[in-house]
Amino acid sequence: MNDTTPASSAASAPTTGKLEPLRIDFVSDVACPWCAVGLKSLETALARVPEVQAELHFQPFELNPQMAPEGEDIDEHLTRKYRSTPEQRTQIRGHLRERGAAVGFTFTEGARSRIWNTFDAHRLLHWAGLQSAKAQHDLKLALLTAYHTNGKNPGDREVLLETVGAIGLDKAEAARVFDSGEFAEDVREAESFWLGQGISSVPSVVINERYLISGGQPPEAFEQALRQIAAEQQQAQS
Repeated sequence: MNDTTPASSAASAPTTGKLEPLRIDFVSDVACPWCAVGLKSLETALARVPEVQAELHFQPFELNPQMAPEGEDIDEHLTRKYRSTPEQRTQIRGHLRERGAAVGFTFTEGARSRIWNTFDAHRLLHWAGLQSAKAQHDLKLALLTAYHTNGKNPGDREVLLETVGAIGLDKAEAARVFDSGEFAEDVREAESFWLGQGISSVPSVVINERYLISGGQPPEAFEQALRQIAAEQQQAQS
């Protein structure tokens, strides 16, 4: 995969004719606030480039795969893992709220008080993806909202089932999946695959299994990349 830094000439090239849909693998974790920013920014960019059709696939990544079920206080966690100071955390959280608001996502101050294990959330996201791309997208966004906006535990069985039901998926089937441990191997395999591809931080957005866009970029960065890739695709098809 190549990091994509769109060239101005390619970005400005017109796109005509019908393009094949882009495959976008959005590698992320529900626990990651920048993943919420990145997703909403990507969606904003796609809306700005209507001639570009995309198939969005959410791929699992755990920031804290060894996190205990009871979770950890977020300030203690960030201090231990990143050695951040209270002042740094306050500044970053303010920046996150600004970036989120710019793309229509709300980070509620103080809502994210603990870090939780997200493996079961990834299992249900895998299950939702087998229903439809829309189901997986809706569950992903709902889980990001449940955690970062409403302060709920995205690893809790009742929170997960409540979220599944709220977006119209089969709550009873989701309960069966949760309780049975189904799709655990699929999630582990997917996580290993993306780690093997060199993904070590999220969000990582992989387009057509070739181009990599890292981090919670603003919509303009995604838009420029999409236009460049579409222009290259148009040239290849002509």
